[in-house]
Amino acid sequence: MNITETANKNHEELFPMAAFAFLESYNFSGKTIIPFCTHEGSGIGNSERDIKKLCPNANVESGLAIRGSNVSRADNEITNWIKKLNLQQK
Repeated sequence: MNITETANKNHEELFPMAAFAFLESYNFSGKTIIPFCTHEGSGIGNSERDIKKLCPNANVESGLAIRGSNVSRADNEITNWIKKLNLQQK
């Protein structure tokens, strides 16, 4: 299975430049990208849109944004999100 997870901290809805550079450096055609991030109010921001622009031939799944101050209590939210993605080993 060709899956890439992008993990980052969103700051004021901005996708980090280091993540931009990573995505621009590789060919993700036919791959699945699963974004997730921590934040303190901006949510996932424009990350999904930005990833789709940078990797137009990739399948970009719905991301997960967790408030940084809630990370220690986010186990159920993360588990439910992973189940919802319905990823299967091939």
